[in-house]
Amino acid sequence: MPGGPEIWIIIALVVVLFGGARLPKIARNLGRAQAELKKGLAEGNAEANKDSKPEGNATPQA
Repeated sequence: MPGGPEIWIIIALVVVLFGGARLPKIARNLGRAQAELKKGLAEGNAEANKDSKPEGNATPQA
């Protein structure tokens, strides 16, 4: 894991590569992508749980 000086070097490189004006847009887009990913995972888990539960109307036949 990078320490203090390494973090500052990485931050400086990001600012130089992308420019200070574009960083808020990039951060916003990353946040939206993360929120969409979490939403998709939650929907997938809900669907998986729905499919794995037995239906209440089914009666076992002997």
